[in-house]
Amino acid sequence: MHMYQRSADMFLGVPFNIASYALLLHIVAQLTNLEPDELVMTLGDAHVVHNHFDAVKEQLGREPLPLSKLWLSPEIKTLDDLNTAQFKEPNDIFKILKLEDYQSHPAIKAEMGV
Repeated sequence: MHMYQRSADMFLGVPFNIASYALLLHIVAQLTNLEPDELVMTLGDAHVVHNHFDAVKEQLGREPLPLSKLWLSPEIKTLDDLNTAQFKEPNDIFKILKLEDYQSHPAIKAEMGV
């Protein structure tokens, strides 16, 4: 899968986009009976805003943790199986997807640049 992003906030936006498009890659692969392989992201204006410098330094000083594994329900076979009408409660999404063995460092707070 290839994704082009015109403007990329490397600290706040890009990590969310990586997770979102990786999930989309896995869903498309499952719907088409293929194995997910690569997510290639082309970033146009990749930047770190000045008021995020300290937060970025903190993040770069952390040791990476073991990767988690995405589980998608094998019941998802068509786009209709992803119809959000079936999700009546916020936690209902966990009936169809889970991150197994997820670990994280404490959150690093930063203001969204506007």
